[in-house]
Amino acid sequence: MSLLEQYEQQYAALIAEITAHIGRLQQNAIAERNELCTKIDASLSEAQELLEQMGLEVRELNPLQRSAFNNKIQVAQAELKRLQGEYKQTKDRLRSQANSFTTLDLAGGGDYYEDVAISNDQRQRLLENSERIERTGNRLTEGYRVAIETEALGAQVLSDLHHQRETLQGARARLRETNADLGRASRTLNSMMLRALREKVVLYGVGICFVVAVGVSLYLTFAPSSTAATS
Repeated sequence: MSLLEQYEQQYAALIAEITAHIGRLQQNAIAERNELCTKIDASLSEAQELLEQMGLEVRELNPLQRSAFNNKIQVAQAELKRLQGEYKQTKDRLRSQANSFTTLDLAGGGDYYEDVAISNDQRQRLLENSERIERTGNRLTEGYRVAIETEALGAQVLSDLHHQRETLQGARARLRETNADLGRASRTLNSMMLRALREKVVLYGVGICFVVAVGVSLYLTFAPSSTAATS
């Protein structure tokens, strides 16, 4: 497993942990909330450091892989910002509720504070909401993992296609060279055939001239003898 893959797994686990802690903030006592906030702050800082480390490691990859991992880091950064915003809203809401309860307690006494406390049904609903948020976080983590695997597969396919394209370009270049060699060979062969044809025509011409010369010679040799005999 590469270092980037380890960072991705650590980041996914941190995101799931942060999501679960944020969901449990509303159902715990103040002291436990403070402990959860401390854990969430530490996890958010660790997640940010992991993203920075991933950004440094991505620079060592080839351009194709670098582009794919940069997209992953952008998605992860957006998810981290969303969780930071959700965490801040939850803390502000809890702080506002605490201030309201304190004001009511000072104005109307402890009995009124007990009247507006969270009922058992409300607590149960909060627990159910927390569990639902945790399940949603788990599904998001699983979806993020599937997206990472899909992007890795896509990057591998693109790399294979790139290699195949280079192979086809090399084969096309060799084919052009072969066609050029065949063209030169064809021109050479045509030139040889034309030269052979010219030599054959010359040979036939010499043969015909030789036959005509022999015929004329024989005619001149025997023609006077025939004329003398007739006389």
